[in-house]
Amino acid sequence: MIVVAIIGIIAAIAYPSYTQYVERARRSDAQGALMGLAAAMERHRTVNGSYLGAGSPDSGAPSIYPDESPIDGGDKFYDLTIESVTDTTFVLQATPKNAQAGNGFLRLEHTGARSWDENNDGDIDDPGENSWD
Repeated sequence: MIVVAIIGIIAAIAYPSYTQYVERARRSDAQGALMGLAAAMERHRTVNGSYLGAGSPDSGAPSIYPDESPIDGGDKFYDLTIESVTDTTFVLQATPKNAQAGNGFLRLEHTGARSWDENNDGDIDDPGENSWD
């Protein structure tokens, strides 16, 4: 009985740490996918002279890169979108979904600026929400 109680206590401590680890790993994968989409945007601009035309029709789901993260695998936890685009600028976003829902969106701009809506309130203007760190 004591062994079962000890195992229960250890499980109660370990499970929250595990779930936080899984959320961080999924978020890191989405960050990598945003970086990959940004690289695809740069290749598109090099070939076409503009960022326009990389999405459908211009913003929304990208047409030059997968629109979900993780890129490979079965379960998808983020939608990748082109939030805004001009000839010379873009803003990309990864919006959490499924088991990752409520974890706050990630944003990447053409300048390399990275933002995370850590408190999931729909904006990135709060203190501490200015980077992916």
